[in-house]
Amino acid sequence: METIITLIYLAFLFVMSVIAVILYASDKKKAKRGAWRTPEAVLLGFGFFGGAIGALFAMNTFRHKTKHWYFWVVNLLGLAWQIALPVLAYLYLFN
Repeated sequence: METIITLIYLAFLFVMSVIAVILYASDKKKAKRGAWRTPEAVLLGFGFFGGAIGALFAMNTFRHKTKHWYFWVVNLLGLAWQIALPVLAYLYLFN
């Protein structure tokens, strides 16, 4: 049972991270063209609610939003809970 839950959780994080990378890349291209941009709340939301690894990867890869301190804080907080959740679940639910 815990293997299935773990796989579902990892699949969720993977999908959210891929979407975050796509959003950051798209927003960077739009910024260069002067086109309509992806709202910051969307970028931050995908990073915090499951895609922190992808968001941090995209920030560094595309050098996008790296000067905004709140992007670092929100994505790192998201990464912290995304790591802590399975650890705590394992310690308290599966032992």
